[in-house]
Amino acid sequence: MQQLTAETFDQNARAALNDPVLHGALRNLADNFVTRRQNAIASVDDWEGLREKARAIKEETLLHLDEYLSQFVENAEKAGAKIHWARDGKEACQIVIDLVKNRDARMVVKAKSMAGEEIHLNEALERSGIEPVETDLGEWIIQLAGETPSHIVVPAIHKTKEQIADIFVEKVGIEKTDNVDVLTKTTRRILRERFAEAEVGISGVNFGVAETGTILILENEGNIRLTTSLTKTHIAVMGIEKVIPKFADLDVFLKLLPRSGTGQRLTAYQSLITGVKKNAADAGPEDVHIVLMDNGRSRMLGHPVTRQSLACIRCGACLNACPVYQQVGGHAYGSVYPGPIGAVITPQLIGISKAKQLPYASSLCGACKEVCPVKIDIPELLLHLRAEITDGTAGGSANNPERKRRFAESLAFKMYGKAWSGQFSYGLGTKAARLMQKLVVRDGKIGKASGMIAKLLPPLGAWTAWRDAPAVAPRSFREQWKDGLDKQG
Repeated sequence: MQQLTAETFDQNARAALNDPVLHGALRNLADNFVTRRQNAIASVDDWEGLREKARAIKEETLLHLDEYLSQFVENAEKAGAKIHWARDGKEACQIVIDLVKNRDARMVVKAKSMAGEEIHLNEALERSGIEPVETDLGEWIIQLAGETPSHIVVPAIHKTKEQIADIFVEKVGIEKTDNVDVLTKTTRRILRERFAEAEVGISGVNFGVAETGTILILENEGNIRLTTSLTKTHIAVMGIEKVIPKFADLDVFLKLLPRSGTGQRLTAYQSLITGVKKNAADAGPEDVHIVLMDNGRSRMLGHPVTRQSLACIRCGACLNACPVYQQVGGHAYGSVYPGPIGAVITPQLIGISKAKQLPYASSLCGACKEVCPVKIDIPELLLHLRAEITDGTAGGSANNPERKRRFAESLAFKMYGKAWSGQFSYGLGTKAARLMQKLVVRDGKIGKASGMIAKLLPPLGAWTAWRDAPAVAPRSFREQWKDGLDKQG
């Protein structure tokens, strides 16, 4: 698969728009998730009140994140877990690699983890001679395909059933079939064998409870339960923003996350893990390691606008509601985090200069804000990032090309305003425009059809690539009004 990057979103999106197979795979996105979400939230008496509670909990946590992290670490260590701090993705990967090597393991089973995807953990493990085996069905499919997830919750949603069948034929060696039961049973048989071999399991974390040192992981397939209970060592990679104050707060998020993410009242499995197993005969790992990862989150925390990015609970509801995502899919974003939330998180994680197209990958329709269970104002975040780009503050230099472009645009509009604000200059400009437009007008419009604007005036080419402008009228309103007065007089 071609490696896509956030720097080329425009190019990626155009290619996706011309991909009928992708559109076929995404066709049922709204029906399968949006409709199910609507039905699921109808079972909650006060959905908006629940959202307000969740937002308040997240705001309180982020304002005092250092205190709650300290409390979480203290209680997790009391329960027997070992805590590791990672400043960035590279450090987090190295911690995980060292822990795996300490077990003399050459293979690990992995539960679905966006944090792991964010730091490219699989690639780091492979470079160290360790085989990572994804155990989530969707993650395993895209691992076989050599691709990255295209959705936060449903990583293989961009694949059709026929494409998945072809992958199984090529990579697993079964006879071609599009029977879903056969494909899932094949997956179960193969992965159960890997579970039996593995000594180390790696997972993400949905929530970490400061009050008890507990981590919560939600799923529907049972693979996470096996990853965290069958192996001797469990390694959980957790972003520092995942902590919440109290165990009782889980009641709020357990109502919000499944309904927002998959349209369920509750996921099939909820794994609550507090340290290591207490008795040798109990199920569960001998060692529990929690890697608390920053990786740019402290920077987000420091600004009152970007701070709300950290409230995200990774439900994927904003992707499902977004008209842009529905048309181009996740890979067009060239990022681990696609869709509206990806458009605001990715530039902050990797730097705006490497992802400056993403804040513009939105119509600002507000659908993402409407469905967000913690009421993140994604349109506000997008506008904030756009302002950083256009003001040139993202580059930090007076020689920043965006700042220069901003100055050129400002100067051009000032000259335009001056030229068209006077009666004489306005009249002269109108007459000149009537003469010049003959070169670019087609069917009474100035736009993409003629293609001449882009050739004659390149700066205006982008504007007319997607919209038409009406041709200058043969006679202006002022001229017609004057003619009428002359006839009366």
